[in-house]
Amino acid sequence: MHTDGRRGFASIEWRMKIGIIGCGKISGAYLECARLFPVLEITRCADLLPAQARARAVEFGVPQSGTVEELLMDSKIELVINLTIPAAHAEVNRAILESGKHVFCEKPFALDRAEGARLLELAGMKNLRIGSAPDTFLGEAHQTCRKLIDAGGIGEVIAATAFLASHGPDHWHPNPEFFYQPGGGPLFDMGPYYLTALVNMLGPMARVTGFAKKGFVERFATVGGLPGRRMEVGTPTHVTGVVEFVSGAVATVIMSFDVWQHTLPLLQVHGTTGSLDAPDPNLTGGIPRIFRAGGKDWENVRVAFPAIYRVEYGRGAGVAEMAEAILAGRPHRASGEMALHVVDAMQALLESAEQERAIGLSTTCERPVPVS
Repeated sequence: MHTDGRRGFASIEWRMKIGIIGCGKISGAYLECARLFPVLEITRCADLLPAQARARAVEFGVPQSGTVEELLMDSKIELVINLTIPAAHAEVNRAILESGKHVFCEKPFALDRAEGARLLELAGMKNLRIGSAPDTFLGEAHQTCRKLIDAGGIGEVIAATAFLASHGPDHWHPNPEFFYQPGGGPLFDMGPYYLTALVNMLGPMARVTGFAKKGFVERFATVGGLPGRRMEVGTPTHVTGVVEFVSGAVATVIMSFDVWQHTLPLLQVHGTTGSLDAPDPNLTGGIPRIFRAGGKDWENVRVAFPAIYRVEYGRGAGVAEMAEAILAGRPHRASGEMALHVVDAMQALLESAEQERAIGLSTTCERPVPVS
């Protein structure tokens, strides 16, 4: 093993053979970024529409493509990236594990805590690994935030705010219907980025209180094959919640597809001696800012972390880190346990809104080890 001087990434002779199931929009980001990680060798693409898998394989030089069944039967593939729609995540994850392969799943890991727990149990029985997006917390910007908090840069953490407010994916996604069904909505679609970033910085969550509503009963797609097509909304599109962490810190969370415009900060953490303004958790890069007690304005925080997690790695760092961890025999950071904990919190927020009470979480996880 030696260091690749251009990126600071461990260059190794051994490469893990990877398959991808689901060749829609997000697959391009994974396939593009996989080229940057020496440990990953994408050998096969699969999709319910084999022609779509073939098109992606040709575009990115992947040697094989075809059906999901063919991929699962390929004994050379060791790990599969699941990029299907959220409603199919649990079923496809189970099939991957049953075929004897590790799995890295796009967010959300599952639609509820029960099916997520069953998947972790199955993986344990088969001595396989589960990893899950988001992996953006591995990026240099959010690792810098983690380092600053751990060093006491803002004192004892008191509170945090996490705001995602837009008018939804109607205007940019070619097939946005699934965003407005269970497993979608702003909470399950974008909530994993914000909650995972907070768990990385503050540790596991303890209980939540939530309020939720549908701002519009129907939506209209504006791009794709049938622009203007009507979509019935089947899940809350505006969720407001409070999350209490085991540490005692309290976060205010707003996830909305019902906002036309706003000036809210994306992600901030407030402590006894200062406040931290963190970059967009949907991205790996950005410049954190700190406001120190007694100061007059925000100050930029110098970002200095290993080049493997630079902004150019938009998606796929978690897969590469997981493959490296399997090789080294150590835990991987974007773990199934943390993904399940986030699903538990999101489900509990919706349950709290329905039941009009605070709900304690039934899961927990280890705070991921910081990148050094």
